Amino acid sequence: MLFLTSITPYSALWAYLKLLRLTKRYERENLTIADVFQMQVKQNPNKHAIISDTQQWTFRQLEEFSNRVANFYHAQGFRKGDVIGLLLENRAEFVGIWLGLSKIGVITPLINTNQRGPSLLHSITVAHCKSLIFGEGFSDAVQDIRKDIPADVSLYQFNDEANKSVLETAKDMTTLLETVEKRKVAATAERANHHDRLVYIYTSGTTGLPKAAVISHARYLFIAAGINYTMGFRQDDIFYTPLPLYHTAGGIMSMGQSVLFGSTVAIRKKFSASGYFADCVKFQATVGQYIGEMARYILATPPSPNDRAHKVRLIFGNGLRPQIWPQFVERFNITKVGEFYGATEGNANIMNNDSTVGAIGFVSRILPQVYPISILRADADTGEPIRGADGLCQLCEPNEPGVFIGKIVKGNSAREFLGYVDEKASAKKIVCDVFRKGDMAFLSGDLLVADERGYLFFKDRTGDTFRWKGENVSTSEVEAQVSNVAGYKDTVVYGVTIPHTEGRAGMAAIYDPNNEVDLVVFADKLAKVLPAYARPQFLRFLTKIDMTGTFKLRKVDLQKEGFDPTQIKDTLYYQTPKGRYELLTPEIYEKINRHEVRF
Repeated sequence: MLFLTSITPYSALWAYLKLLRLTKRYERENLTIADVFQMQVKQNPNKHAIISDTQQWTFRQLEEFSNRVANFYHAQGFRKGDVIGLLLENRAEFVGIWLGLSKIGVITPLINTNQRGPSLLHSITVAHCKSLIFGEGFSDAVQDIRKDIPADVSLYQFNDEANKSVLETAKDMTTLLETVEKRKVAATAERANHHDRLVYIYTSGTTGLPKAAVISHARYLFIAAGINYTMGFRQDDIFYTPLPLYHTAGGIMSMGQSVLFGSTVAIRKKFSASGYFADCVKFQATVGQYIGEMARYILATPPSPNDRAHKVRLIFGNGLRPQIWPQFVERFNITKVGEFYGATEGNANIMNNDSTVGAIGFVSRILPQVYPISILRADADTGEPIRGADGLCQLCEPNEPGVFIGKIVKGNSAREFLGYVDEKASAKKIVCDVFRKGDMAFLSGDLLVADERGYLFFKDRTGDTFRWKGENVSTSEVEAQVSNVAGYKDTVVYGVTIPHTEGRAGMAAIYDPNNEVDLVVFADKLAKVLPAYARPQFLRFLTKIDMTGTFKLRKVDLQKEGFDPTQIKDTLYYQTPKGRYELLTPEIYEKINRHEVRF
């Protein structure tokens, strides 16, 4: 992952050169993440590496624990290239386990702790795990699928304390580790190389089963160092992240500042909106991280003395919507915001670090060749690039939405596309013959737009944009406005088909278990912020939600269910010609199907 920022071209170029110099040196010296971490241990043995409400681990403690893990699994017969899955909540041992396994060349899939049943089983099998380490809090989840886990996959249960009971057929990892030396890893262990695989990180699975994205030692370094240089992080910074460590944002972008740069990272097992800035005060954090809808949740909390009592000098993340950006930085006295964009598996990544509201990055129009990313003309539904008569792709003009891509250069750490463990899934993310025959690029699947100056703004996911009344409707833009009007409630917007009607009508699913939304006020406010064609024709009020680990609501199933009140238990409403929302009954539904109610 590589970042160019929206600072001046000279500053961006300087950050880029520093990044290249560091990564080239580590590549030349064939250093792994564990090698770089050991540098920090030597420099800061007694400094806190990871802290939380219940733990305060120094760099020496993390090193010694990871050595125990390495020596134990090497003695168990695991060797370089083997795969051991990890299902564990946010805690210092989470980092110590994958770091220790990396010392003997073992790859660690970091499994989403929300996975259950078929999706959990899939995460284990798609990565070809030879073993699974799971925390005691997940023993029931493992028990539920144990009969389907391949017989040759060994199980190790990690408990909070030694000598506690474990799942039948599992080994007591906590107790066994106590007997292992904390010395350096056995000399007989084959070490990993700089470009070897380190961990697998799973996609959120909003559109199907999770896919395991490949993260090498080199790529981990690029991600952590890239954001370090572009954001101007300092070694004495204290980072606060309540994000899951099994994802790139928390597990690499924040934790990488400890592992690779010697900073302290404060973690939390589960995100709390009301506890966010309280934690920042408690841990004396200077840098805070957010993702997805977290900022909206925090903004929706009642005012507190902690709102401005913290020492946070900057926040960074992705998904801070422009509709709430000014209110957030004003209320919480945030000096600087670093909004980034990128996919775990991709090589097209950008960043805005001059706090330009709504921008997710910047690419110079004067020196575009410095960073080979582009926005191509594409079909908004399929994401397929639109090609010219010569069969090649076409660049978008300023302010013209298109699909975002990153040029692939094999053997180049900055431009390589490692993709997924599943090679077929990887192939779907590559587009060939982009600007010349034979070249390749990573296809992000996201629609972006660049203004005349080079600032980039997110528009939508391909397939999420739909046409209604002859207009293109961006679900992300409508979601933001609907959520604001509904009091910052969780919202997803999608298009649904109506018989005898062209296009797809907008439908919004709003999480409102306590029935707090006043539909009269809601409709009036919505009319002031959205044009008629963009206003949802149907509303669904959810009493429970299914959310991913990156705080994204799953909309696929909602979209499939449509607006049939005989099949949906949630309360449904439809928009009348006067712009009001009225209850959608089975009788009204039948009239819609017979084209007696028109939109």
